[in-house]
Amino acid sequence: MAKDTQFVSQIADIERDFPQWYTDVVLKTKLVDYGPVKGTMVIRPYGYAIWENIQRELDARFRETGCENAYFPLLIPMSYMTKEAEHVEGFAPEVAVVTHAGGEKLAEPLCIRPTSETIIGSMYSKWIQSYRDLPVVMNQWCNVMRWEKTTRPFLRTSEFLWQEGHSVHASEEEAMARTLQMLRVYEEFARDCLSMPVLTGRKTEKEKFAGAVATFGMEAMMHDGKSLQAGTTHYLGQNFSKSFDIRFLDSDGSLKYGYTTSFGVSTRLIGAIIMTHGDQRGLVLPPVVAPVQAVIVPIASKKEGVTEACRALKERLARTGIRVKLDDSDNSPGWKFNEWEMKGVPVRIELGPRDLEGGKMLVCRRDTLEKSEIFLDAAEEGISALLKQIAVQMYEAAAARMRKRIVGAQTAEQLLNGVNGGNFVRAGWCGCRECEDKVKEFAQATARVLAEENDAQTCVVCGKKAAHTVIFARAY
Repeated sequence: MAKDTQFVSQIADIERDFPQWYTDVVLKTKLVDYGPVKGTMVIRPYGYAIWENIQRELDARFRETGCENAYFPLLIPMSYMTKEAEHVEGFAPEVAVVTHAGGEKLAEPLCIRPTSETIIGSMYSKWIQSYRDLPVVMNQWCNVMRWEKTTRPFLRTSEFLWQEGHSVHASEEEAMARTLQMLRVYEEFARDCLSMPVLTGRKTEKEKFAGAVATFGMEAMMHDGKSLQAGTTHYLGQNFSKSFDIRFLDSDGSLKYGYTTSFGVSTRLIGAIIMTHGDQRGLVLPPVVAPVQAVIVPIASKKEGVTEACRALKERLARTGIRVKLDDSDNSPGWKFNEWEMKGVPVRIELGPRDLEGGKMLVCRRDTLEKSEIFLDAAEEGISALLKQIAVQMYEAAAARMRKRIVGAQTAEQLLNGVNGGNFVRAGWCGCRECEDKVKEFAQATARVLAEENDAQTCVVCGKKAAHTVIFARAY
């Protein structure tokens, strides 16, 4: 069977059945498996390694902004959840509740955290006394549970992993500055580490986080033209401070409520990577977060000196910090090529007798499938430079695709045609909730973010003067 035919038969056609393609890829590349409880997933080592790399890169960026890591309890008293009315209303359908423990009914039901504003707010109220205690900026890496009815690995599961940051500030200006700062951190991380272009901006009142004054989102375009909310930051004002009595004695001697924020991304980012960069052969992983950045495949490994040369090359690359694997299994080279292409390894290195004679190695890029030769004496510098080049060019290619698929609309019909064509649609909106709801009704699309500049003249629905320019899209 021909190589390409053998490979393509393993996963669904990406253009004809994108949802099945996605499922095939996440299962066959061993990123995840389904958990025993409906809506849960088991993140396998290859998938978890991507998450560890995401954690490492983000954690360093958080620390640069003065953020510290902590950990808060999984179980939250029901009374805490009900203190902030809008918050509890927003999460009520998704909350899992523990009513029994140790064989007895609990005096108070406990919520399994869907998010931790309430428990963290209660602790901040104990720890913050004076303006000298501010700002407080903490983050936790943890799991949360939201009882979803329709699930898909990484994109929407009942339990998932994430980071959630929570801060308290002395003024509204400081809190809003932190909210926007973390949005920029996410945007730069998406660009530099995930090679993923995103659109950022404020959410509409309908789409904002329950309990927030303002929510800002980071939206990424997937292969099928749908949007994936890849991260959010929230300015919470004094809503949670007043509910949980987070007060401080200011320098002027007055007692004031703090201004709070929250910000988070989750394992949904792995789904974003898959659906932004993947192709018919499977995964295409950005080098910065790829578990294996380069794989060495011996050619004619039984020939004298080949295996030894491959092992020596692996050791050299590993010493420079490159995450490298030597595939010295007894599978055929063609089988190995298919396997590592499906797994999305950025660079494949082929090394055989002829290569050794010429003092070169053949390298193949996963993103473009282009092949080139690198001198063995310059292997470390050559592979390092190639990985950096791949990361940049993957971003540029994805950004070009996204720009091409952002279209304008001045009428409802144009908006509908735009999303039907797998595009993001830039259109005017009067600011009326009724018009926003109508877009959902006739186009099955939602307002993803408000554009920074309002260059629209009229609302795409009612024709009245546009208060905002909005990016509309169908979304996961």
